[in-house]
Amino acid sequence: MVGLFNQIKTVILLGLLTGLLIGVGGLFGRGGLLIGLVFALLMNFFAYWFSDRIVLMMYRAREISKKDNPKLHELIEDLCKKAGIPKPKIYLVPSDTANAFATGRNKKHASVAVTEGILNLLNEKELKGVLAHEISHVKNRDILIATVAATIAGVISYAAMMARWSLFFGRDEQRGIGNLISLVVLAILAPLIAVIIQLAISRSREYLADESGAKLSEPTGLANALDKLAKNTKIHPLRFGSEATSHLFIINPFSGKAFISLFSTHPPLEERIKRLKAMV
Repeated sequence: MVGLFNQIKTVILLGLLTGLLIGVGGLFGRGGLLIGLVFALLMNFFAYWFSDRIVLMMYRAREISKKDNPKLHELIEDLCKKAGIPKPKIYLVPSDTANAFATGRNKKHASVAVTEGILNLLNEKELKGVLAHEISHVKNRDILIATVAATIAGVISYAAMMARWSLFFGRDEQRGIGNLISLVVLAILAPLIAVIIQLAISRSREYLADESGAKLSEPTGLANALDKLAKNTKIHPLRFGSEATSHLFIINPFSGKAFISLFSTHPPLEERIKRLKAMV
């Protein structure tokens, strides 16, 4: 039931984002939006097809075979059978930070990466919970959903940039009070609202992956793992990579500090653990 709610929530949020785009179109005109749409589609098309390779290279991940770590492969094979998806490629990130992420454009072209730190920190039950969470991201097509949200938000940001230019260099007829107010709203508020909605979609998908992962493995395993990962990150934050990719990881790997909930890619850790324990 909770999973259904999160799915509905994602649809509503994407609808709000699309509605905001239509509203921006009414203020700014079709011509500018069309150019923004083309740019955003091209940018996110590239990201959708090639971002997995870029991210894996960014984190110095190397593919590991079943011979290298038979237990890890067995855990993922078991989870994939339960989830009904093909087995993804498995990568190892050389870092003491305990974390994991999934990437790839669809179920047939997916990868799961784990750090050396997480293999050393978690027991088998906890590790299985984390892997189940990442497998759930693949099954739930979260990379595709994030790409769609990023495309819409990108068009809105482009329109906002054009509006800012219009404020400074617009023609005299564009400088009426009504037009100025519209341009200020578009230039400042529209991209901010778009980002907030985009982050809310990301948080909703994290809750869904937690729930789906708990059903594939066990709620207490994932709950305990999240608690351990958060404590580890305070001591061993990730020293390389980019914060722009933090949403891919099961928890933010760059800092143990909690961000303002409204601007965080991840839900509050305490709430995630609370929901998982309620599933027991």
